[in-house]
Amino acid sequence: MEYQEFENYINNEALKNNINIKNINNFYKYMKSLLEWNEKINLTAIKDEKEFVVKHFIDSLTVSKFIEEKDKIIDVGTGAGFPGIPLKLIKENLEVTLIDSVNKKINVLNSIIKKLELKDIEGIHTRAEDLANNLEYRECFDIAVSRAVSNMTTLVEYLIPFVKIGGLVICMKGPNYEEELERSKRAINLLGGEIENIEKFNINNELERNIILIRKIKSTPKKYPRGQGRPLREPLE
Repeated sequence: MEYQEFENYINNEALKNNINIKNINNFYKYMKSLLEWNEKINLTAIKDEKEFVVKHFIDSLTVSKFIEEKDKIIDVGTGAGFPGIPLKLIKENLEVTLIDSVNKKINVLNSIIKKLELKDIEGIHTRAEDLANNLEYRECFDIAVSRAVSNMTTLVEYLIPFVKIGGLVICMKGPNYEEELERSKRAINLLGGEIENIEKFNINNELERNIILIRKIKSTPKKYPRGQGRPLREPLE
């Protein structure tokens, strides 16, 4: 896709989904760079560029309305940089930390961040349960977000410890999330969170999306998150 076609397409898709978009040139560079890297490292199964725009960029930006311009956010299990990098591109004053347990992915993201000349954004190779026990990162973020990572009970143990009291955890889920959410309620309460809202919608009237918003109302007990993969192996149910 040439740039002009890309610009028209992403503008139209953003408009259909009530998203304000800017820095389109950087979105284009990001997509092209990622797909080029994807030939060497498995970053995304989506290779069609129009599908990429909708399922990566537009999907990522559906949470932008919950995030303020100067928020400090952490994107846990960022993979190919979603939703953290698209959010940074439309809200330039965000302070963004991207984390993933796969070092190759983080190296690619830091290369793309440098190419796009983005400031106040970094990729860190780490596990969420390790970083959340580092006092420099624990309970210091306004927003913790994750897209398509793990079941809800495991996910909230990864996310809630990063957020300051009063901050927001955003879990991006597809269809059939209800049972996951029900099973996670004990963990959410134990970790200091409270379900604030669930927003249900469809992207282009076909892709079902559910955004679960959890407000941090009290400090997370120091023993959470548990290390050595226990949030995944032994969920807090």
